[in-house]
Amino acid sequence: MANVKEYSVEEKLSSLVSLQKVESKIDEIQILKGELPMEVSDLEDEILGLNARQTRIEEEINGIQEFINSKKNLIKEAEALIKKYEKQSENVKNSREFEAINKEIEMQQLEMKLAEKHIRDANEEIADKVVVLEKAKKNIANKDGVLNTKKAELEKIIAGTEKEEKHFAKLASDAREKVEERMLFSFDRIRKNYRNGLAVVPVERDACGGCFNAIPPQRQSEIRQRKKVIVCENCGRILVDRDLFDSVDVK
Repeated sequence: MANVKEYSVEEKLSSLVSLQKVESKIDEIQILKGELPMEVSDLEDEILGLNARQTRIEEEINGIQEFINSKKNLIKEAEALIKKYEKQSENVKNSREFEAINKEIEMQQLEMKLAEKHIRDANEEIADKVVVLEKAKKNIANKDGVLNTKKAELEKIIAGTEKEEKHFAKLASDAREKVEERMLFSFDRIRKNYRNGLAVVPVERDACGGCFNAIPPQRQSEIRQRKKVIVCENCGRILVDRDLFDSVDVK
């Protein structure tokens, strides 16, 4: 069975300080990116929604156009029937046949008028939807322009910090290997609790370097001895002495 190296409390504290400093460097890079990653993601989602809306409007216009075409075909059929009935009326044998043919002609004429009305209404609906469609296309074009600008800004920042970010990510990984899982869990939990991401802080002027709550002299003495991990009773951050904090250098 392989031997697992045991680290002293001082070594663990040094690793935690190193990890904190590295994570703070990574935080600085994220701050440099600012809200750009979120803005880019939100814009991409918004454009997806707008494109779906554009597709839906286009499908609706196509559906109305098919309806118009069906009505135009109905008019052609009615015209053909009227011609047929008019030809038949030339050979009627009595008034009853003549009246029956006239009723058929009137029926087809009514069908034509109704179809023409449907076509007019449908064309008005298409005109309204075309206006909405053009607005949607302009909106998408504007959003695309903003997205491309923000993407370019973000890519420029990423290109400038990528090497540095990878370097610090490697340092963070190395530091984490020297800290036990339970302590890492606490470290990550504390970091999430504070906007500045500080989980490990030095004692500053007899006070916690995170919340500035006063630390009793006896407690400070225990922190300097580096025999156990001590946390601030007020904010829960891990406390180390200033000498240890300054001795850990992150390049």
